Amino acid sequence: MTNDLFGDLTETGYQPLAARLRPSILSEYAGQQHILDPGKPLREAIERQQLHSMIFWGPPGVGKTTLARIIAKSARAYFVQISAVLSGVKEIRSAVAQAQQHKVEQRDTILFVDEVHRFNKSQQDAFLPYVEDGTFIFIGATTENPSFELNNALLSRSRVYKLRSLELEDLLGVLARGLEDLGPELEIDEDSLNLIAQQADGDARKALNLLELASDLAQESPEGGSRCITPAILEEVLQASLRRFDKGGDMFYDQISALHKAVRGSSPDAALYWYCRMLDGGCDPLYIARRVVRMASEDIGNADPRALTLSLEAWQVQERLGSPEGELAIAQAIIYLACAAKSNAVYTAFSAAGADVAGRGSSEVPLHLRNAPTELMKEMEHGADYRYAHDEEGGYSAGENYFPEELKDARYYHPVDRGLEKKIAEKLQYLRERDKNSTIRRYL
Repeated sequence: MTNDLFGDLTETGYQPLAARLRPSILSEYAGQQHILDPGKPLREAIERQQLHSMIFWGPPGVGKTTLARIIAKSARAYFVQISAVLSGVKEIRSAVAQAQQHKVEQRDTILFVDEVHRFNKSQQDAFLPYVEDGTFIFIGATTENPSFELNNALLSRSRVYKLRSLELEDLLGVLARGLEDLGPELEIDEDSLNLIAQQADGDARKALNLLELASDLAQESPEGGSRCITPAILEEVLQASLRRFDKGGDMFYDQISALHKAVRGSSPDAALYWYCRMLDGGCDPLYIARRVVRMASEDIGNADPRALTLSLEAWQVQERLGSPEGELAIAQAIIYLACAAKSNAVYTAFSAAGADVAGRGSSEVPLHLRNAPTELMKEMEHGADYRYAHDEEGGYSAGENYFPEELKDARYYHPVDRGLEKKIAEKLQYLRERDKNSTIRRYL
């Protein structure tokens, strides 16, 4: 746990470049213009020192901790920081005790909780009375969706601010400050700086760490007096760096959502892009293959039944052969699904039938549809008057009912006017006309 007056840092000794360059005032802070531009509510609250409890939600390296420290310094408040990864009830009580002492001294305290989503429900509840009575101003930082990870009671007492990944221009500005700190003798060309910024993937901390590592490996020029970050050094530094994926977190689900929606929207190029993004980030291809099977049923269905077969075959190729053959087969399935005729009629019908089953009582199976394996059941008229469809004209028992009586008019499946379902719709309409004109109609 750290405790700083007015948010000042007091660490001594070696500090990584990212820590040395941590901004202390808003004018040095990079990015987040959508919440910090002049006139924005958070900017106004900071400048007027009218602070409130808040949650900073965003990916790593976008400045959540830094912004909390800037707020504390701007408000001349004590800054108490705890991490939900390393802390428990003892640390929470200690932080509360410090804040209560500061209140006696008539000084505000900002309690900053990093990775607040790691606290369980009871630990999160422990903050509520002190947020309520103003013992401290609560600022939580999380990389996870607060709607799912934080208690409603805590959310209702805090305002959520969504912090975004830094833009390329923001990262280049951060890297320029890093070069200034590392000294004028360090040389790197503009293209290499752009490559570091791109590889950092919106994360300022990562950008500075990459620059510092490259600086440590920089070679002295033959003429002496300067050190140069060569393309070979940069390749060595960047080769193990992956784009952000966050398996199991919000970014994971955002990317699979984007892939699914691109397929549904018949955009094979966008679907292929998101597929490659997920592979690049380390996603298991078998997970994607399973989701592709879902897409085939949910968004294509009987408009093109081959989509499901192709998806299952791609899954099997991945299981049998692995990479790269399996990944290519999944790509083939994704492109086919994106280009196929679309229908959610099966998905909608399944959901509607499920809702009827859940919302109604256990309707009896009509007698004519019941099984009759024993003489007793036959005497009780199980299966009586059942019409065997194969013996009827066209293999169809016109006018027959296969529902419980109270549901005889239910319709769940409504084929669309696309692909094979257009033919299915015509067939069903023909059969319903036969039902309508039949002289043998059950439950009328």
